[in-house]
Amino acid sequence: MSLSLAPGASARATSSATAATERTRRPIVTGTSVLAIKYAGGVMMTADTLCSYGTMAKYKDARRLQSINPKTLIGGGGEYSDFQAITELLKRNALEDKCTADSLYDEDSSEECAREVWNYLRAVMYNRRNKMNPLWNDVIVAGFSARGEPFLGFVDKIGTTYEDNIVATGFGSYLALPILREKYREDMTEGEARALLEDCMRVLFYRDCRALNKIQIAKVTKEDGVLISEPYEIETDWSSASFVAPKGALDGDGGW
Repeated sequence: MSLSLAPGASARATSSATAATERTRRPIVTGTSVLAIKYAGGVMMTADTLCSYGTMAKYKDARRLQSINPKTLIGGGGEYSDFQAITELLKRNALEDKCTADSLYDEDSSEECAREVWNYLRAVMYNRRNKMNPLWNDVIVAGFSARGEPFLGFVDKIGTTYEDNIVATGFGSYLALPILREKYREDMTEGEARALLEDCMRVLFYRDCRALNKIQIAKVTKEDGVLISEPYEIETDWSSASFVAPKGALDGDGGW
């Protein structure tokens, strides 16, 4: 067995024997919903910090919102290791753009806008899908386009993309998206957008067994760029009659 260290190539072991082809057939450690919304002045995104190993809530401080450059924010659901690989790829590209720019000043830099990152990610996901080895993620890309307009786009594991004013992944596309559609306005303030996203994350915590009440909120604005909060717990209330009433005509909670 030898180690390949050719310039420009990855260091990997090679063997004369034919190696088996490995593919990720299903996600193992997964995160659930990511929600995002446009508001007056920018784009806001939220996700919880739970990653589940099958049905076990294993990692409770997994950060699934990442800044790629001062103009672009991404959030991902699905296989966490694949999301880490996507983040590293995009950050490596951003660093390469900065190092090869004609100017060292931030205001003169030629960093990719959110739309360009979204288009590049679409090509990456579709390429991996064609190799029958997809990256098992649904990714939301938020930020500003080259024209300075707020941008919000979605990419899934087979390269399907779309843009919208409100986007959700995972169970959020079933439970939170109807709430977002009902209450969304284009002229929402930052406080209104944050309150709406927190309400949706609260509903997901009640109804999605892979969700957690510890969340992060992130926003992208022209003035401040990308800002990501530290994780914090949202308030919950389990006094609703539907939570405390006996289930299945039993005296207990309906469990074993």
